[in-house]
Amino acid sequence: MHDLGLAAWFGGSLFGAVGLNGASAAVSAPGDRTKVASVGWARWAPVNAAAIGVHAIGGIALIAGNKGRVAAQKGTRGNTIVKGALTLVAMGVTAYSGTQGARLGKESPTPAESGVEPNAATSDEAASAQKQLKLLQWSIPVLTGILLVLGAQQGEQQKPSEQKKGLLTPLGL
Repeated sequence: MHDLGLAAWFGGSLFGAVGLNGASAAVSAPGDRTKVASVGWARWAPVNAAAIGVHAIGGIALIAGNKGRVAAQKGTRGNTIVKGALTLVAMGVTAYSGTQGARLGKESPTPAESGVEPNAATSDEAASAQKQLKLLQWSIPVLTGILLVLGAQQGEQQKPSEQKKGLLTPLGL
């Protein structure tokens, strides 16, 4: 659950930034570009929320199932704390991105270069949301990509040889 949810969260956000927002620039009518991007993101939002929920539930279950090892094995607690904090940051950024997307959706259709690029005819409200979304669209895949790396590191920490080293080192053995 943990890995599947994170994979969907990462992959969906990366596709949205590269594919959906990028493709919105190719829509021939400038007034429909924000609408296409907003509708696409709105369709993804429930799936993304489910993915984040599945990731969180899986993460809590992993921590509960490995609580003794997390407490005793060198390096595991630090990774878990960093990963937990970063997950909360990524959730917050994702939620804020959703509010900005909804804000843009209320202004759509409005003329623009793309879903995240205003033009001279874009309303001020839509342009403000687009400027924030332009940064946020890359922040989410970066944050979730780091979570993937930390998860891989945790997988390595579960190897018997790493557990032995991690559990004996704090004892000075």
